[in-house]
Amino acid sequence: MIRTLGILLAAAAVGSAFEPAEWADFRSSRADGRFVSSRGAVQGLLEDIHPACAFDPAMPAADFPAWQARLREAMRGLMKFPTERPQALPRRVATARRAGYRVEKWEAYPLPHTAVPFLVLIPDTASGPLPAVLCLPGSGQPKEYLAGETSADLSLPPAEAPGENAMALHYVREGWVAVVVDNAGTGETGDAEQAAGRRGYDDDNLARFLLEMGWSWLGYTAYADQCILDWMREQPYINRERIILSGFSLGTEPLMVLGVLNPDIFAFVYNDFLCRTLERARVMTRPARNGSRPAPNSIRHLIPGFWLQFDFPDIVAALAPRPVICTEGGADRDFRMVAQAFQLAGAPQNFSYHHQPRFAHAKRWQGDNLPTGLDRDAFFRMVNVDPRHHFFKKDLVLPWLRALLVPAQQEAQP
Repeated sequence: MIRTLGILLAAAAVGSAFEPAEWADFRSSRADGRFVSSRGAVQGLLEDIHPACAFDPAMPAADFPAWQARLREAMRGLMKFPTERPQALPRRVATARRAGYRVEKWEAYPLPHTAVPFLVLIPDTASGPLPAVLCLPGSGQPKEYLAGETSADLSLPPAEAPGENAMALHYVREGWVAVVVDNAGTGETGDAEQAAGRRGYDDDNLARFLLEMGWSWLGYTAYADQCILDWMREQPYINRERIILSGFSLGTEPLMVLGVLNPDIFAFVYNDFLCRTLERARVMTRPARNGSRPAPNSIRHLIPGFWLQFDFPDIVAALAPRPVICTEGGADRDFRMVAQAFQLAGAPQNFSYHHQPRFAHAKRWQGDNLPTGLDRDAFFRMVNVDPRHHFFKKDLVLPWLRALLVPAQQEAQP
């Protein structure tokens, strides 16, 4: 029997006596199991979805490459990248000296009406092609924050106390090139260009316009990032065989897209919890006191048809055998599934994951399917997420990357 999301009219009738727990997980009261509530009917559709490119841990190892290829084609179709490549090459617009490195500001021109600024941090110790990290920020965090900068034009001194998510600064101090982008609608790319000094981000409205045009926020963002990634491959000081993607929070979404569409990416830093987004929509059904049930995530995360093809753990599994580190937990069930993909790909040692301190040594939920009727806090507890401990985990990431990169760098030196 399909579980409903509740009967809002009945909830309204009880007024202040309404308790969300009583209405979190109802079944249809009709003999035919149908719902008059449109939201209840849609919940039934959610439960009937079986993603076409879901990873099957029981598949033979010989079938793994073909499955990856199917998932890649599905991703390409969903992202809808323009077929025509940019006509204008990226251009450097500013340079500033910093202690031990220089920072350059560049602009890319991925579409006829766009100029996409990005920062490049290059260590002074550069001798020959270096590993490079494309840094993909979290929500509302401009590229300057990740680079430890205080001004978009590089005219002001760098931050005396960089924020905890200044991943690009950590990477360049390790001797690696760091390239930093803005998410679409954030920082300099936020609305509006005439509001000098007051640019913020309004990516939900941006997402809505893109969806109306048959695109998506993630498709647009990942396409701009792809153009910058293509530029990185052509720079003589970057080792194109050692390009890493480092995504924090929202930045893990373009990371997954670029990782699937670019099989030559060397490694991935996944700095967020690993989530089944379809399951999240299915089980977060507990309403607020007014009877309304909020969406599990904002509109900028929406890609029409995404749930019909795959979910986040499937995409991470498809990155195998390339090295991946997940730093902020998730359900053990999902980590076991991804680990099986790396086993099939012949590189079990290349997948590393860590739980947040609150859950690292605690008794964690073990099962195949989460129960329905959860609110956001209950969902996070069951999938081992501590939102208070959400930041760039440099103490995990930097040693992991050193182990991957430093031996190769030493071998490359004359």
